[in-house]
Amino acid sequence: MSDPGLALVGVSAAYRRATVLHEVDLAVARGELLVVLGPSGAGKSTVLRVVAGLEPVTAGRVRIAGRDVTAERPGRRNVSMVFQSYALFPHLSVAENIAFGLQVRDTPRAAARERARAAAETVGCAALLERRPGQLSGGERQRVALARALVREPDVFLLDEPLSNLDQALRVQMRAELRALHDRLGATMVHVTHDQTEALVLADRIAVLRDGRIEQVGTPDEIWRTPATTFVARFVGSPAMNLLPASGPLAPTGPPTVDAAGVGELEIGFRPEAVDLAATEGTPATVERVEVVGEDAYAYLSLAGGHRIVARVPAARRPTRDTPVRVGVRWADVHVFHAGSGRRYAP
Repeated sequence: MSDPGLALVGVSAAYRRATVLHEVDLAVARGELLVVLGPSGAGKSTVLRVVAGLEPVTAGRVRIAGRDVTAERPGRRNVSMVFQSYALFPHLSVAENIAFGLQVRDTPRAAARERARAAAETVGCAALLERRPGQLSGGERQRVALARALVREPDVFLLDEPLSNLDQALRVQMRAELRALHDRLGATMVHVTHDQTEALVLADRIAVLRDGRIEQVGTPDEIWRTPATTFVARFVGSPAMNLLPASGPLAPTGPPTVDAAGVGELEIGFRPEAVDLAATEGTPATVERVEVVGEDAYAYLSLAGGHRIVARVPAARRPTRDTPVRVGVRWADVHVFHAGSGRRYAP
C-alpha cells in the first residue's frame, strides 16, 4: 500500500495512565472502507479519537492523506466523524445541522446552504431539510448525521458505531445504504463496530482489535476462512467456531495430519457447518439442546471428557434432545492453532 489515505504507525495511547492502544500499525488505502471490529473495551473508539485528534498518542505517528498530523489540532486534520448518538443540535433545522460545520469555518451562507442541500440529496434526506431532529426517526437522524459529515468533503470519514441505535430491520437497510454511499463516493472510511455481521457485510477489509492490539487485518473472506488466532476464530461467527485439543476426542486421523513434535500443545478449530451428525463411524456424542433458526438448527453436543461442540444442520433433519449421535468432521475445514499463544499453526 504505497499511498494510504490513513496510517497509524506504532501508535500507543493511554487513558488515566492505563494503556488503551499498544503499538498499533494500521494502514487504510485511499477509497477503502475499513471496519475496526472488536468487543467492548477493545479500544475501537480510541482508534477513531486518535485519528481525529481528540485523544493524544503516547507513542507513534498518525498520517492522513500523506501528511503527518500527529501534532495537529482536530480542526486542521480534515476528518469528519459520525457518532453513535448522532449529536444533532435539537434547536436547529436539518439544513442548519448539516451546514453548521461549514458556517463556523466562515463559508458564505449561500454556498453552505447549497452544499448542505447536495449532501442531503446524496444520503436521501433532502425532503427533511426544514424539520428539527425531534421530528425525525432514528434512520432519518442517521442520514442527517452522515450528510453533516459528508458536506465537509473530508480526507477520512470516521464512523463510531453509527447503526447501533437502530432496530434490526433498519440496521440491515442502513448498512446496505452506507455501503452503496461509500461505493458512490469512493471515500476513505473507518467504521467501528462490535457486530461481526455488520463488519463482514460492509468492509473491504476488517481489523480485529482485542485489548488495544491488532489480532488480524484482512478481507472479510480471509477473516472468516483463515482466522489468525483462536480469538478471531471464536469472535467472528455465530455460534462461535468449535475449539478442541488436537489430541482430544475428535483428533484427526486423516488430513490434515498434525505433527506436534516440538511445537507444544495444539488445538483444532472447525465451524458448526463442518460437523456431520450422520457419520456411521464417528465419535459418540449426546445432544444437550437444539436451537431452531429458520431453515437451520444448531445442535449443542457433549463429547467424552466434558468437551462440547455445536453442529449446524437443516432444521427438518435436526436431532432431538438427549439422543446419542455419532459425530464426524469435514477435515478440509479444520484449523490448527497453538494452544498457548492462540496463534495459527503453520507447519
